[in-house]
Amino acid sequence: MNRILRESVGKDSCSYLENKEQTTHYKIIQDCTLSECESLIQRGWRRFGHMFFRPVCGDCSSCESFKIDVKNYAFSKSKRRILRKNVDTKILIQRPQVSSEHLELFEKYHLHMKDKRGWKHEGISPRHYYASFVHGYGDFGYEILYYINDKLVGVDLIDILPNGISSIYFYYDPDYSQNSLGTYSMLQQIEIAKENNLKWIYMGYYVKGCQSLEYKSLYTPYLVLQGRPFEEDDPLWTSSDKKA
Repeated sequence: MNRILRESVGKDSCSYLENKEQTTHYKIIQDCTLSECESLIQRGWRRFGHMFFRPVCGDCSSCESFKIDVKNYAFSKSKRRILRKNVDTKILIQRPQVSSEHLELFEKYHLHMKDKRGWKHEGISPRHYYASFVHGYGDFGYEILYYINDKLVGVDLIDILPNGISSIYFYYDPDYSQNSLGTYSMLQQIEIAKENNLKWIYMGYYVKGCQSLEYKSLYTPYLVLQGRPFEEDDPLWTSSDKKA
């Protein structure tokens, strides 16, 4: 990769566990290609905008890179009920954008999560949203928009890669919590992957003990990445017992 604009390692408070520090490796890549993006995602990196990052904490291995085995995933009765519950939900897949609708929904969701789970909330500007969720989508970045009665109620940001879907971020209207939109969005990703013969859903990190991430362990079967392989190393993913 010869278009790395900046590469660094930084320390900050842990995003997932209280009273811990997190060491993070960052790469900012200009015009990242599809194959480069897939190579990084396979090795445990996450993408936001044109920034890729992964935790490299020396004294903690709680963050596990995690992917769903799409071929062997079967929709349970409860998951099928959620699909039926959203039969009238309209879906639009397009390249990522920023609009007043996006920003208003993003703000509403994060204010809700601030009250519900104590998330930090500082507001978001159009420029910040663009940098985090629109910029750098290249040949692979998309957003799935969810509408109920022509109202935008959910935005799911993903990368569609040659062998799978990388799930980046989802936010929704808390007024429609009864629709289980978070679960519904994951089921839609799995359906899209099955329809396109994609093997994996890359779900980022699973951290046991982090309430916001516990839902990931319910999507079995799944695999966990071993260690933090370098670009020249072959990534080793192994099946793991359910953790929740």
